[in-house]
Amino acid sequence: MEVRLQKYLADAGIASRRKAEKLIADGKVSVNGKIIKELGRKVSSQDIIKYEGKVVKNNNKLIYIILNKPTGYISTVSDEKGRKTVMDLIDIKSRLYPVGRLDYNTSGLLILTNDGDLTYKLTHPKHEVEKKYLVTVSGEPDEESLDKLRIGANLGEYTTSSSRIKVLERGNGKTKLEVIIHEGKNRQVRKMFEYIGCDVIKLKRVSIGKIKIKGISQGKYRQLTKEEIRYLKKL
Repeated sequence: MEVRLQKYLADAGIASRRKAEKLIADGKVSVNGKIIKELGRKVSSQDIIKYEGKVVKNNNKLIYIILNKPTGYISTVSDEKGRKTVMDLIDIKSRLYPVGRLDYNTSGLLILTNDGDLTYKLTHPKHEVEKKYLVTVSGEPDEESLDKLRIGANLGEYTTSSSRIKVLERGNGKTKLEVIIHEGKNRQVRKMFEYIGCDVIKLKRVSIGKIKIKGISQGKYRQLTKEEIRYLKKL
């Protein structure tokens, strides 16, 4: 059976499918001794695929875990500045990759897997996977200000899609809210509230679709159930 080269690399746990596409474009992948830079190339188990000179074997067992990320960790496999990454919290030998990112000061639900197809699906905007956050902000924004975020706000570099925002608690110069978005742009929730003059004090992602962080202690993880995996693949 033939598959696209980037899918082969993703399924082998080399990188997410998007990252694999960049590796190919950068000339770091060869097929049968020839550097391949075009993304449409199809390969099979009969081909010899190498990444940076090392043979890539597509025999990884697919693994899916859900981590309750604490603040103070980077959502990457490694960090050039030597900061702690989410991989420091995981005791699994297989090479896993975070699905999307939570920034350094954001906690909560993070899925990690070596399934490149699922990573692509969950991070691609067209699939509109809902992500729910609990947010504490400075100030007490009124409904008129929140409506600007609900209908979509022009943040300069991009305009957000519509979101659902519910006030959970107000008082003492702070507001706690539930925010549901289906995008995942860099620091999006923080930038949304900056847009209406509020600083995010605390930010935690509590669910992706029907997958919830409930029951997992901070810094701990568990394997996704077969039902959860089937659900994610149907999104």
